[in-house]
Order: sequence, then C-alpha cells, then structure tokens
Amino acid sequence: MQSFRTELENPVVEKEIIELEKKIRLFHEGKIADEKFRSLRLARGVYGQRQPGVQMVRIKLPFGKVTFKQLIKIAAISDEYASRNLHLTTRQDIQIHYVSLDRTPELWSKLAEDDITLREACGNTVRNVTASPTSGIDPKEPFDVSPYAQATFEYFLRNPVCAEMGRKFKMSFSASAEDTAFSYIHDLGFIPKLKYIDGVEVRGFKVLLGGGLGSQPFLASLTNEFLPEDELIPYIEATLRVFDRYGERNNRNKARFKYLIQKLGLEEVLNLIEAEKIATKVKTSPIDRTKIEQPLPPDDSQVAALDLDTDLNYQIWKNTNTFGQKQEGYYGVYVRVSTGDIGTDKARALVAGLKNLVADDIRITQNQSLLLKYATEKSLPHIYQLLKSLDLAQVGFDSTADVTTCPGTDTCNLGISNSTEMARVIESYIAEFHQDFVFNRDLKIKISGCMNSCGQHGLAHIGFHGSSVKADGKVVPAAQVMLGGGTIGDGEGRVAERIIKVPTKRVLHVVDLVLNDYKKNAEDAENFHAYYDRQGKNYFYNLLKPLSDLTTLAEDEFVDWGHEGTFQTAIGVGECAGVVIDLVATLIYEAEEKLQWANETFQEAKFSDAIYHAYNAFVQAAKALLLDKGISASTQNTVINEFQTHFVESGEYNFSQTFPELVLQISKNEPTEGFATGYLQEATKFINEVYQRKNLTPVLA
Repeated sequence: MQSFRTELENPVVEKEIIELEKKIRLFHEGKIADEKFRSLRLARGVYGQRQPGVQMVRIKLPFGKVTFKQLIKIAAISDEYASRNLHLTTRQDIQIHYVSLDRTPELWSKLAEDDITLREACGNTVRNVTASPTSGIDPKEPFDVSPYAQATFEYFLRNPVCAEMGRKFKMSFSASAEDTAFSYIHDLGFIPKLKYIDGVEVRGFKVLLGGGLGSQPFLASLTNEFLPEDELIPYIEATLRVFDRYGERNNRNKARFKYLIQKLGLEEVLNLIEAEKIATKVKTSPIDRTKIEQPLPPDDSQVAALDLDTDLNYQIWKNTNTFGQKQEGYYGVYVRVSTGDIGTDKARALVAGLKNLVADDIRITQNQSLLLKYATEKSLPHIYQLLKSLDLAQVGFDSTADVTTCPGTDTCNLGISNSTEMARVIESYIAEFHQDFVFNRDLKIKISGCMNSCGQHGLAHIGFHGSSVKADGKVVPAAQVMLGGGTIGDGEGRVAERIIKVPTKRVLHVVDLVLNDYKKNAEDAENFHAYYDRQGKNYFYNLLKPLSDLTTLAEDEFVDWGHEGTFQTAIGVGECAGVVIDLVATLIYEAEEKLQWANETFQEAKFSDAIYHAYNAFVQAAKALLLDKGISASTQNTVINEFQTHFVESGEYNFSQTFPELVLQISKNEPTEGFATGYLQEATKFINEVYQRKNLTPVLA
C-alpha cells in the first residue's frame, strides 16, 4: 500500500489517522497479530464485511445530526471509496460498504475535514449516543436533550475509561416520556424530567440501566427517578468504570452490562457505581445548554405559492409524514427511506432541493429514515414535490407499513436471511392489501437477518429474525416470528415473544393472519398489546402453526427473498463486539503502550486519564503473566485477585501491600496530580520488573 499522510487542524485526529495507516502497514507486513489488528480496526469504525477483502465503514453521527454539507461530503466519500450508497442505521449512524482497508485512513481524513469521525463507531467502546430525532422541536419535550447527548459523546470519545471494555456500551436520550429513543433497551437510557425547587426550574433525567436486545433481551431497570443534569457525566463515568473492571471479557456472549447486573445483582452494581464516584474526573459537570443551538429557519420569501389542496396523495403524506413543531408556524417533515438505503445521487439531489425549504439540520431516525426541520406551510408542497421526484414521498412514516431492517445477508457476516428484501416485500404488501395500517403508528414490524436484533425485532409488535430449518435433507430459509414487543412509555417496554418458525417465503401469510385477526377480534379501542395479552401466546402459535408445515413446501421456498439459487447458510465471524485477545506477547506490548499513554497524558496535566492508563497497564501485564501460567481470568477484577494468589502469595512478586490494594487505589482516591504521580511510579516499577523477568528491555525509567 502507498504511504498516506494528512494535515488536519485537530492534531489528535491527525495523529490517530496516521497511526491507523501505520497499523495497517504493519498488519500487511505480518508484524501485528490478526486478532489484535481486528480490535484496532473496529475501534476506528472499520468492520469486516461478508464479502472477502472489503470493509464496511461506520460513520458516527451523534444523535443522528447531519448538516447539508456533511451529507454531501459523506455522499462524495461513498462515491470515491465505496458503493455509491448510504445506509442509515437504527443507531443513527451512516454506513458505507465495499471499502478497501488500505484506503480507510485517507477516507477518514477527508471526513474529518467536516468534523465527522469514525472513532469508536464499532468495537468494545461507547457506541454512538442516540437521541429522539425530534429533540429540540418536540412539542412534548420538557427541554432539548441534544446538548446532553453531544456532551456525553464528546466526554467519552477517546476516553481511556471506555476505550477497550469487555463489550460495547449503548446510551440513548429520549425527548419525552413517549420514549422514542427506547431507553428501556439501552445500557443507559435517559428521559428528561423537570423539578421546581423553591420556584426554580431544575433539569434532570430519569435513568434506566442494564437493558439490551440481542439473542437474550433484557429490559432496563429504573435506578433514578431524577438525576440532576450536572451529575449526568459523573454518573455515566462511574458506571463505565464499574463495567470496565467487573465486566466479562472471555465469553462475549455474557459480556454485556446486562449480564453483569444478572451476575452481581442490581443493588451490588449500584453500590459499586456509588463507590466509584470518588475516582471520577469530575464530581459535577454543568452542561452547556447552548452547545447545540436551534438552526436558523429557512428564508422562504422567494418560495412561490403552490396549491396542492386537491391532491389526495399530498394530503395523506402531510397527515402521516409531518407534524407541528413546538416552534409555532413550523413543521417537522419525515422522509421515509425504505430499508435505510439512499443512493448518493439521490442524497445530493435531496440536499440541493431542500435549501431554502428547511433548516440546515437533518436528523437520522431510529427507523432508518430522515427528519427535516423548520418547514413552513408555504414550503410543504414544494418539499412533497421534491420528495416525489426522488421516490422518497412514501406515506405512513413509522407506521405498520414502515418496516425497520438491518442489512442482513447483503453485507453482514452474521446474516442468515435476506432481511432487506423481506422488508421491501412486506412494505409493498401492506401498502396494497392493508392500507388502513399505513395510518397505524401503534403496531410496528421490524426484521433482523439473525438473532442479534440489529433490526430491533426484539421490540417489535410483529418481529422476524433470520433462521433456517431442514426439510428433505435441504436447508430452508426461515424466519423466527416474534410478537408482542414494543414501547409502553416513560422507560417501560415489552420484549417480543418467540412464537414459531416459518419459511421466509411465508412471512406475508404471517402478516396477513395476524393483521386480519387483530382487525376482526380486537375489542373497541384495544391496542395490539392488549389484544395480544388477552389472546395469549398459545393462541398465536395455533394461529400460525399451519404455516410451519414443511411437508407442503413449494420449490421456490428453498430460495430466500432476493436470491435465485438454493439457500445455504454461510455465517462468518461476527465483529459487532470486537474480539478477545489472549496472546501473552500482545498483552505485554499493550501494557507498555498504555504506560506510555499514561506518561503522555500526565505531561498534558490530564491526571485522570493518566491514572486510568496506568491502571490498564497494571491489568494487562498481570493478565499476560497469568496467561503464561495457563490461568485465564474473565474480568479485570479477577485478574487483579488471581495475580495476588498466584504471584504475590507465592513470593514471585513482592509489594509493600497486596496487589489488589496497590492497583485498586484508583477507585479510592480522587484523580489529583499527587496521586497520579505516585500511581504512575508504581505502575512503571511493576512493568519494568515484568520486562526484566522476561529478559526484555525496560520500557521507561
């Protein structure tokens, strides 16, 4: 590969882009182990695709906010480096596909010119911080949560506390008690609340902890009815420090935060979080409420009047895809993007046509579409005509007909079935045969290509995830049917229940049976949740059971949606959570690297970061020595205790105190310069002793 260099205004970004290029070169030269490199790559938003030799690049957009200029830049990047398509995700990111690994540093550099990052978009990090797309214009919001989501993103980006955890960590901010950012399925979910103390308005958040979807969904637990706004950042940091130290690191299937709560119990986890607060970088953190200001409304003075009052399609679109903002006289406009895929030419045409019609602030929605802000009554007909010309004027945003899906077997290593084509077929079917559900926002359909729920099937009223069954010695593409999930509100939700597996070509029959039965048997004003509970799981199993009969398979049912050949399962190695690295040499190398980072950040007077890097150096070196003896420890806390047992109590290493007492000073002291000085000295002494015993050159004097 050709060497690449960049010049950016931000020296931190410039350094990490050049470092990525260096690591890619060393990987090609065989000087970095494959799994170590995979971890580095994922933490920089570069994710292996199903197709060999190319990568998916995930672009991290905090709470889904993207400007006209940024969207144009991302489209240009996709044209030059990827497949001329933008995929909008359920976590409000944009993904581009078929990127050459060698070109990712250059790609990142060009994105960074417009303040766009890939950093920690994948891997065992804090993932994109999501928020209700309506934040800032929502008539029901107590206040705009956008500045809080932005502050959270900024504080934890490149933060050593959460740079290399045992698993990913997800957070969301909902705009109101309607909980449109799904707080109940996040590791940390926040819902804005107001209190009045002595007549003074105080902002805060209801806090939900430990939720998650995946193959084993957990609903989050309520931990705070009201967390004052200036305690938000310290609370998150304390939680992440606990997760980093006590979270599972060997068994990735049990490594999410929800399993730590399951293992230790909620009360013990909350006690650990409270105890950790003494060590956080800040004890209170006032949020700059002006960090994300409302965009300027467009100047529509030159927009000509356009009367579409007699256009029935326009009236339906206006009814289902727009809403009145809290700012009087302005409208939010939803743009339905089927399966979240929008071509780059279409994206450019959209931006060009929207200027002077809406504000320069687009939000990606959790159901893979777009929200435009500050449209006026005068501009709405023009927006509709623009969207219609781009085939983006589908009605029924967030309705039953608006199906959420992940990429499935199009590009994902873990995909079992073609979820995107299935979604398109279901959307078309509902639009043609169940038109009344185009107006129904209380019943959602969501699809994932596998059980991991990237398409959010676990919180769907009607959900499907990719699977397979065998018949006549052949493998048949199948869908696991899930029913009864969804949002209740104010932090409460429901996980969909598994009902039955059916061949994927029969999912339209599933939709037909369930929707028709609901229309026929629902009582007056009975929503789907109440109807499902009244009928019961067995009722739906019996309703759908005939569809699972494999003795009546037609020939085309051995072929998945969107494919021509006979179905075959071809599941690769998933990268959603990064990897676990257990090479002794790699761990010692990482200990050295972290000690160097500790000294660098100490010199920059970032004492909290320096202390945490030194802590990680302690743990990595201890883990390497344990592994050298064949001892595997699944959490950082276990590493520390096992090192005491096998190396200190045996007399191989000697300290003035126990190893846990030495290392865990980090959680008992405030991150002052004095403590950082002593802690780094102890870490340096330990790492040098490890190097000497391994006949290696001491890294630092």
